[in-house]
Parts: sequence; C-alpha cells; structure tokens
Amino acid sequence: MLVARLHGAKDIRVGEESMPEVADGHSLVRVTAVGLCGSDLHWYCEGGIGEARVGERPLVLGHEFAGVVEGGPLHGQRVAVDPNIACEACALCLSGDRNLCTAVEFAGNWSCDGGLRSHLAWPTRLLVPLPDSVSDVDGALLEPLGVAIHALDLGHLRIGMSVAVIGCGPIGLMLIQIARAAGASSVFAADPLPHRLAAAVGLGASALTEDAEVDVAFEIGGTDGAVDLALRAARPGARVVLVGIPDNDRTTFTAGLARRKGLTLVMSRRMKDVYPRAIDLVARGAVDLTSLVTQRFPLAEAATAFEVAAARTGLKTVVTP
Repeated sequence: MLVARLHGAKDIRVGEESMPEVADGHSLVRVTAVGLCGSDLHWYCEGGIGEARVGERPLVLGHEFAGVVEGGPLHGQRVAVDPNIACEACALCLSGDRNLCTAVEFAGNWSCDGGLRSHLAWPTRLLVPLPDSVSDVDGALLEPLGVAIHALDLGHLRIGMSVAVIGCGPIGLMLIQIARAAGASSVFAADPLPHRLAAAVGLGASALTEDAEVDVAFEIGGTDGAVDLALRAARPGARVVLVGIPDNDRTTFTAGLARRKGLTLVMSRRMKDVYPRAIDLVARGAVDLTSLVTQRFPLAEAATAFEVAAARTGLKTVVTP
C-alpha cells in the first residue's frame, strides 16, 4: 500500500509498505479523503507540535479522514474515522471528557500513525457510518467541524448573542456557519489574509471593526496578535475561547486588558463526542464543508499538498488516496 511519512521538518516521503494487520476489535479501512489541518502544518513546518517531535520512526500524519471498510461486519460501509483513541476507562473518559484522556492515542501524533496512507486498521468502535448525503470529503472534514462545535459549546453561546471569529481558516469558517445556525445575532470576522476574510464575509460574517464588542470571541489564529484582537473585541464580562495552536507552544497577551474587562479565557482541546451533531448539520445543509476545499491532491503528491497548504493561498487542502 502507498504511505506518506514525515521524516523531519518539510521532509515528506511517499513509498510502498505492507498492508496492516487487523487485530480483534479493529477494521480495515480504505482511506478515501484526508484533510490537512493547521496542526499537521506545525508537524510539517517545525518537525513537531508542542512537546511532540518526530523521532527515529517517521510519522504518518493526518487526523481528518474518511474511508470505506473492507471486510468484517461493516464491509462496504462508508465511514468517518474518529482519530481520538481514548482509554475509555479513566475518570475523564467516563465523565464524557475523552478529549482530555491522559492515556489517549491520537492519529498523526506522537507514535500513532494517521490517515495519509491507502489503508489502515482502526478500532471499529471509532468508525462513524456516513449517510449518502455526506460525501467522503465532507466525512473527512467532520473532525474539524467537531472541533468548531466543541469550541462553540465552550463559548456558552445563546440565541441573540454576538460573536467574533479571529482567524478564518477552515475551522474559523466552520465556526461562523455554526454560530449563525445557533442563533448568533451578529458574527464578526478578522483574518490578515484577504481571501480568507472574503470567504468569511461570503458565509455571512461582517468584517470586524475597532468599535465592535461581542459576547463571545473565538481565537483560531494561533498567534499572539490573534489572541490580543480577541481580547479587544470581547466586551467586559465576555468569554474568549482559545482554539489556535501557537508556534513554539507559547501564548502571551496583555493581562491588564483581560483583567480590567473581567474576561473568562477558555482553552479548547480537540472535541468531545459530537459526530452525530456534525453529521446532522452537514446532512441538512446547515453547514457547507465542500466549498471550503480549494485544493485536492493524490497521495503520491502528498509533499506538494503540504507545500501548497503551508503557503495558505487557499482554504482547505485535501489528499484523496
């Protein structure tokens, strides 16, 4: 089978490997679509993310993916793949916080190979059947949509509240759509890249102005500038949800500004069990994922796909094994 592995910063190599062995409780999945995420770009550009680094064993990236099950009771079923292999036994898992499990394995992270390969074996319990109304590419993008849904939940958004989305990459654009679907009275957006801000406006947001004050601000940019802008856009007493992943694993902000406003800052990590909600939003047309995909590449051109995605000239880059 064909596999793309990261050997170091900006070093993606594609080659043939043996088909995976399928253990009990697992299924063989033929991968049909993989979205390249901002965290994948950290791995690609920096050779790691946070404390995790590429080691002696090259890593298969990709945690946004969908496929078709081959063999077993789900044979032929199109599925989205939940990349979060939690232990299911600790207090965090049992309380519904699988995203915070300290024993978690996560696709495309540390030593857990992800989806950038033609086939993989994955726990059957983490394969989410897709209805006919949800395409393979949409199925892959359910994972970042789940991240957006989890962030929205952390924002405690209520009908009639105002929202700012700082950073209009794919997750930011998804947040704009679901905030509107959840009844936000107004959604403001900011991004330094004109084409991404234009995409946000096309989805119903207004460009953020200096005098705007919102009830909930979502920071998706992963930069100190984005955090500062979110703090300035938030009204006194508001919530600010930090979703972006910073370079070098550091975030700084003006403490006096946040303190004077009495802001509540919330850190968002991945997502909880939101796949049913994500599928429903896409299936009934409340969220448009397909229009966010601006580049598609075959697996053999994975290195080029990462270069294009890192240039940020488009919106979402997808690899289709």
